Amino acid sequence: MFRDTYLENVFNELQQRNANENEFLQAALEVLQSLELVVEKNPHLKKEGIFERLLEPERFIQFRVPWVDDAGNVRVNRGFRVEFNSAVGPYKGGLRFHPSVNASIIKFLGFEQIFKNSLTGLSMGGGKGGSDFNPKGKSDGEVMRFCQSFMSELFRHIGENTDVPAGDIGVGAREIGFLFGQYKKLTNTFTGVLTGKDLSYGGSLFRTQATGFGLCYYVQNMLKKLKNTSLEGKTVVVSGSGNVAIYAAFKATELGAKVVAMSDSNGYVYDKDGIKLDLIKQIKEVKRGRIKEYLNEVGSAKYGENCKDIWNVACDVALPCATQNELDENSAETLIKNGVICVAEGANMPSTANAISKFLEAGIAFGPGKAANAGGVACSGLEMAQNSMRYSWTFEEVDAKIKFIMKNIFEFGYEASKEYGEEGNMVLGSNIAGFLKVCRAMQAQGVV
Repeated sequence: MFRDTYLENVFNELQQRNANENEFLQAALEVLQSLELVVEKNPHLKKEGIFERLLEPERFIQFRVPWVDDAGNVRVNRGFRVEFNSAVGPYKGGLRFHPSVNASIIKFLGFEQIFKNSLTGLSMGGGKGGSDFNPKGKSDGEVMRFCQSFMSELFRHIGENTDVPAGDIGVGAREIGFLFGQYKKLTNTFTGVLTGKDLSYGGSLFRTQATGFGLCYYVQNMLKKLKNTSLEGKTVVVSGSGNVAIYAAFKATELGAKVVAMSDSNGYVYDKDGIKLDLIKQIKEVKRGRIKEYLNEVGSAKYGENCKDIWNVACDVALPCATQNELDENSAETLIKNGVICVAEGANMPSTANAISKFLEAGIAFGPGKAANAGGVACSGLEMAQNSMRYSWTFEEVDAKIKFIMKNIFEFGYEASKEYGEEGNMVLGSNIAGFLKVCRAMQAQGVV
């Protein structure tokens, strides 16, 4: 597993202390394996305990969230916030409301966020939070009461210069609004403590498009450098049909690609003539329906019951934008057999470790989530800057800044991969580039 016995011992100890946290251990293992070359060049890092400190959150908060449903029943959920590392700036990372949320998932997301935020070049540390509350099927009143209860505890731990949450799965503009309103009431302050806000009270233009558009900007840079081509004329498969997937599909289409398949948790649709994105937006954003309804309007399209079978669709570029570990080793082998040349992660850790190994061994251009989907948090960082200035940039200005940041993120990772003898391995390069900035900041600030 490791060539370096020191890092192997670090990981073994981590396993013992976090035995049931599979997602966190998966993320940590990938990063530590990428950093073996850094340890070889910088053996003094062992004595400084950089890796042990990096793997232990600065703070992990778990709390009870009681709320009252529309029938008058008291319900109880768990709330979480991990403040993982603040070496380069205030903790920054989204809030996820989904039944699958637990300590392991929050820690894996927060750990990944350290490197993702570092790669943007903005002053943001790594954090993440959420709850096992499911907003689906809940009334606006129920969601509001839950959010108010959640923030009644969380407000003690966050602030515009301390910890700045944003949205994630299950947390959109509605939830951010309720959370912000409660924070403002409890603290009697109007600050940029949350990002992803509505434009009427400090939100940023382009935030909705940022992750999906940024993913395609990253892909364009990666294809140009590693494959001497572009998205123009390529066939693309995008898993998911949420915000990231829709706008990744939109930008890919705008850049000359043809998106032929999209999915939701029930199944996937395939349209050989190209997915009609206005129809997908109508189904998913307006009606909050299921993607199978696409067939009601497009009779020539096909539907598959298993959402994971979307990777059986032949494509040049695959963009997993749904959820963690959705693309496994078998799916990777199928994609490679069908001629895929590029895979880039729009979701957080959507590819298993074995799938990533298959892509790298086959010479596929692979963009890891911590780099490829960083457009969303980069836009959040820009929203923080606008809030601090009490000023708003235009859509075009923010778009240009995100395009520049995504280009830099690719270049940072590529140059690191080249420097450490693994040119084009963007998993290794992105991990190293993100780590080195955080490492230098931690060294400069002493043992804290």
